[in-house]
Amino acid sequence: MVRGLSKRFGGLRAVQEFSVSVEEGQTVALIGPNGAGKTTCFNLITGYYRPDAGSVVAFGHELVGLHPYHVCARGLARTFQVARPFGKMTVLANVMTGALLRDKKLQIARERARGAIEFVGLSAREHSLASELTTMDQRRLEMARALATHPRLLLLDEAMAGLNPAEIDQAVALIRHLSRRGLTIVIVEHVMRAIMAVAQRIVVLDHGQKIAEGGPTEIAANPEVIRAYLGSGYAHA
Repeated sequence: MVRGLSKRFGGLRAVQEFSVSVEEGQTVALIGPNGAGKTTCFNLITGYYRPDAGSVVAFGHELVGLHPYHVCARGLARTFQVARPFGKMTVLANVMTGALLRDKKLQIARERARGAIEFVGLSAREHSLASELTTMDQRRLEMARALATHPRLLLLDEAMAGLNPAEIDQAVALIRHLSRRGLTIVIVEHVMRAIMAVAQRIVVLDHGQKIAEGGPTEIAANPEVIRAYLGSGYAHA
């Protein structure tokens, strides 16, 4: 649960009194215009930024004040808006960096990493350098590395950015598969057809403030959301 989360950068109020509750097993989308504060919220939740005010509680633990690796150890893993693989390491070695969070034995970490790599469909590239991967495969690698930490909550930050329509469909199928396995997912995304396909609930940010929350059909018809983000043509699409 996130309650009253606020963050200011100088004179800019990036996030203002943001609150949201996510039930286990749900897929929740966080949408809004560029600069609305979506990634800042992820950075606050996962310990990359410290909020000026507010609380983040997950699985019975207060997360505010913890370092990102401690947040990850509590069961929250994330991907980044811009993929950040270790380019000179293989796919397997990249994913093992996540697996080692749970077990320091290399053989067990390697097996866990290979399971995550297989799940996202990268087994054929296991020994490739991360720098050699396509955009889609780098996104898959980010997700595999996060999954290898054995999270209970996965935060996906624009996991479909830069993908073509066929790749977006593959990403949607992967997220649905994760959801069917019972993983709780919060996703920041601009590809609305993907959001409508995977999210049970949508939260809308504008200028750092939550302006709406509800199911996909409700959000698509919300006049304030249409004005701030979707545009007048969306309701008639």
